[in-house]
Parts: sequence; C-alpha cells; structure tokens
Amino acid sequence: MPQADNIRVAVVGYGVIGKRVAAGVALQDDMTLVGVADVATDWRLHAAIRKGVALYGATAEAAEAMDRAGLPVAGGLDALVGAADVVVDCTPKHVGAANAELYRRTGKPFIVQGGEKHAVTGHSFVAESSYAGAVGRPATRVVSCNTTSIVRTLTALKRAGLLRRARGTLLRRATDPWESDHSGIMNTLVPEPEIPSHQGPDAQSVDPALDVVTMAVKVPETIAHLHYWSVQMTRAASKDEVIAAFLASSRIAPIQTSDGLVALNTVKEMMADLGRPHDNLYEVALWTDMLKVQGDELFYAYMVDNQAIVIPETLDAVRALSGRVDAAASIAKTDASLGVGELIRPRPSDRTGAAAQVRGSAAAKS
Repeated sequence: MPQADNIRVAVVGYGVIGKRVAAGVALQDDMTLVGVADVATDWRLHAAIRKGVALYGATAEAAEAMDRAGLPVAGGLDALVGAADVVVDCTPKHVGAANAELYRRTGKPFIVQGGEKHAVTGHSFVAESSYAGAVGRPATRVVSCNTTSIVRTLTALKRAGLLRRARGTLLRRATDPWESDHSGIMNTLVPEPEIPSHQGPDAQSVDPALDVVTMAVKVPETIAHLHYWSVQMTRAASKDEVIAAFLASSRIAPIQTSDGLVALNTVKEMMADLGRPHDNLYEVALWTDMLKVQGDELFYAYMVDNQAIVIPETLDAVRALSGRVDAAASIAKTDASLGVGELIRPRPSDRTGAAAQVRGSAAAKS
C-alpha cells in the first residue's frame, strides 16, 4: 500500500530503460509509481496495462492513438508531470532534452538518461561517486551504461587509494537485443572514430579528477558490453588487496571463468536461472580469476548489461533529488529491493582474501 509521504515518480518513455525503471520504482517502499507516458501503442504498452500501470500519452496525438488502440489513457504528459514529485525521463536521445523545458516550467525535479548531454542538467550521476552533489538539485543525468561501469570500478580503486590512471578498451554491443531484427551490424567491427572515445570524458563529468582514457569498438552482438582495463596504481599491491577494493562496492560482482562463466551469454543465462526479471545484471560482473597484478600495474575485464546497470542508479537519483536519505542509505535500500549483491557471491578464496584486506584497511583508518 503506497504511503502518503512516498516520493511520487513519473516515468516518461516506456522502452528498454523505462519499463525497468518503472518496475524498480514499484519495488521501493518509499516511492509510488504515478504512471508512465509514451508515444507507442504496441505490445509494450499493453503489457504495462496488464501490470496495472497508469498510461499517459506523451503527446496529444499519442493519446488519441492509444485510445483508438483500446488502451485506457489516464491523461496527457502535463497531467502526469503535475501528479509527480520527480520525473524520470527515459525517452530516446534528444527527446529528454526537449522535455526538460516542461519539467523546468512546472518546477518538477527531473532525471534524464545518458543519451543526453551533461549540459542538459549540469550534473552527472553515479550513486557511489556523485550522490551528494545531486541532493536537492532540480535535475541530474544518470550516465550511460558504460560510463556507469567505469565510474563504479574506478571509484572503488580510488577509495582504496590505489588509482593513479586508467586506460580502457570497450567492446560495445551493436544494438539492444529487442532491436536485433532491424538494426546493428554484421560481419564487421566498427571502431569509434576518435580516441579518447566519449565514455572517458563522460566519466570525468561525474568525477573530474579521474585520469581515464577510453577506446571503443562496436561488435556484432547484442547481449552486453565487454571492457578490458589497464590501470597504473599508486603503488604495488597484491591481487587480494585489489579484489578487496572492488568488493567494497556492492555493485561490483565477482565472477570466475572456472565456474563456467566464460562469456557474456553464460553470465546472462545465470541471471535467468537465478530469477532476475528480464535477466537483469545490475552489477558490474568482474572476472576475478582473470584479474592480474604486476607490481603497480593492474589488468582486468568485466561485463556490462546495457539494459540493467543504470536502473539502481536511477532509483538512487530519485532519492537524491528528493533529499530524503543519504547515499549509503539509498544504495542499501535499492540494493535490497533489487537483490543487488545477493545473487552473485565471491568464491571462498576471494571472500577470505577480500575480508582480510577490508579488515586491515578499517584498522589502519582507525
């Protein structure tokens, strides 16, 4: 039962990200999903209605088309925004920037996704890095899936005092899985035409102190992204110490090739077997048995679920704009509701080494 003081959330755009955000909002005990707005009339909106989600037309024309398609329409975009405390815009690139004018005019705090430029909101969000800067702001931008993973992992190293500089190569999926029939690439690789690729500078929009350079290539698959990183640390460190730094983040999940998790598809299959909705991998899935340390050099690889990784960040961003709780409390609530950190556990060897390092770090700080 929704509570009177819950944060009322409107979701604009019910596509790959929007439907996952809406489902995530519905799981939060301090949020209420007011409804969703879209322009489509296809199976996605019919599925939303079957779930009891209130549907609004993002435009007057869309509302009329929905009505003709037999979809019950609760109102237009103005009505949805007016009923909300926070608006989460999950529309395609550039649409959110245009919608921002309405959100500002009505005085409603809003969130856009990583397809928009940093300048749209003046703030870029990853919960473990920039939550405090978003508290009480009129708007923030949850950065892209790849940028989210970069900031999460480098922030973990930075907090452990291990990060000097980082250089990463990204193998990017060609398109979202549900669009595989009509877009993407085949029988080729497409390099991003500039070095650094846009993800590095985007990570610096969250944390300007990061010394990070990225290169990216689009590959002919749609399951997820794969990152390879070479990091110069501030000093020589052991593998256990590095793993401990990563495991200090609940949103970095250790996996091992020795468990049969040898490729992107096997990790996604594990998410399905574990009952995650939409097979969602909210965490960065980092191969700990592949991780290599040579003195002050660190090499590692991880997987990014482009459809799921930004969902916990978006829920935290809602709380940040509302000014309800601090970062640690919000992250804990979001993680508990989504099962983040519960379904993937480190192997005993990783857990023992990581625990020892964490205890040692805590003792040194005290």
